[in-house]
Amino acid sequence: MNILLFGGSGQVGFELQRALAPVATLRVPGFGDHPRVDLCEFADLEKCVAHFAPDVVINAAAYTAVDNAESDRDLATRINAEAPGVLARAAAKVNAAIIHYSTDYVFDGEGHNYRGEDEATSPLNYYGASKLAGERAVAEENPRHLILRTSWLYATQGKNFPKTILRLAASRDTLSVVTDQVGAPTGAPLLADATTQALLALQCGKGDYGVYHLVASGETSWRELAIFLCEEALAQGLLTKVPEIEPITSSEFPTLARRPLNSRLANEKFKNNFDLLLPHWKVGVSQLVRELAQTRL
Repeated sequence: MNILLFGGSGQVGFELQRALAPVATLRVPGFGDHPRVDLCEFADLEKCVAHFAPDVVINAAAYTAVDNAESDRDLATRINAEAPGVLARAAAKVNAAIIHYSTDYVFDGEGHNYRGEDEATSPLNYYGASKLAGERAVAEENPRHLILRTSWLYATQGKNFPKTILRLAASRDTLSVVTDQVGAPTGAPLLADATTQALLALQCGKGDYGVYHLVASGETSWRELAIFLCEEALAQGLLTKVPEIEPITSSEFPTLARRPLNSRLANEKFKNNFDLLLPHWKVGVSQLVRELAQTRL
């Protein structure tokens, strides 16, 4: 199986390289002897896909600066909405499937229920709107698409909420963390491993293409996640004490882009279709803390 991966330097792309290497011939623009390809240069994207003629194109690249997207709409549109459609169309021309990652931000964040894949979308901010447009473009351009929505992504690589909390906790006695936003922290390793297993199933004629929610099981708030992180870090020797973590509401912590209060995504469709277990979010977060502790030894 030949795979062409875009976004190899990101949190998900880094883990995909690890997960896919044993089962596929992997080509990643910008890595090894493969030149980097600018996502905003659509002609170059098309040439790249045509040149390698892979079995599968994976798009793990995205414009992820949620607040900046409110003012930098042209770039967010080009990377999140238009480039995925170009890649999907180019993949279809060489008879390749496409895997594309999306987000819980395509929903409005209302209510307390777990959102299913077929529920109505209504993004609260421009980042979410651009990602939704990308989903639609991929689906329109290539019938063999796997669109995977995830939430609250983290990894040992890059910038993310867990690493920020642990950094702040090491130097402060008190932290204030939002308590009225609820979701499932999902590690890039889980995302990559589950994607690999789903891809192998599809290559064997098992499972179906389509839109899926790929998130860890369970739910928590940002504050509860921060408390759990600090307690795990204390046990692993990353922290010498757990700071006081005070609850605040989203209205007390305003951001340029509105965030959904309810980021719960139902993952039963993915689990049932690909016969995979998606562990509780605490499993992945604990593993993250252990890995961070090991890197500091």
